[in-house]
Amino acid sequence: MKIGITAVLGVALLAGAAGARAQESENQKGFYAGAGVGTYKLDIDDPDDVVTTIEKYSSDDTAWKAFVGYRFNPYLSVEGAYVNLGSPDDTIAPDTKLTVETDGFAPYVVGTVPIGDTFEAFAKAGYYWYDVNRRITGPGTIIASDTTSDSTFVWSAGFGANLFKRVNLRLEYEQFDFNNADKSNALWLTGGYRF
Repeated sequence: MKIGITAVLGVALLAGAAGARAQESENQKGFYAGAGVGTYKLDIDDPDDVVTTIEKYSSDDTAWKAFVGYRFNPYLSVEGAYVNLGSPDDTIAPDTKLTVETDGFAPYVVGTVPIGDTFEAFAKAGYYWYDVNRRITGPGTIIASDTTSDSTFVWSAGFGANLFKRVNLRLEYEQFDFNNADKSNALWLTGGYRF
């Protein structure tokens, strides 16, 4: 449900940007910064490596990110982001929940294809260094908890719209390659300012 709401909002904002007057960008290179909100989906079909007593885990939660980057030209950028994937949880037994909290830092290389003066398509590839906290809770108590640090490959793709010469809105799908996850992705709506 959250993914659908994020997608509808993103498409509506990008479509609204089409009505904005297209202007030649003055900032073909330079620094930019922004933030975004989205929804993160985590599915583990065979969670034996996480918790041996459950058969399936499926949940989503609100996620957010903040980023800075540098555009070398309209086609190539580097970007660094703090990414918080929220706290998705799922009931794994009566009155028992497994919560998985993940956050970390990701540097990316970004390739962009301008589509006229207003729109663009882009793809990103990078690595996500993260901490993950897994918590099993019962009624009013923590049954088990552990925290680990790791890193994984991450990629994303999407579409953007440039407004008022310096504002950039993006709708982005991002995939995380976590070892024990069958599905681990996010749908983002972000806004950035190009200095």
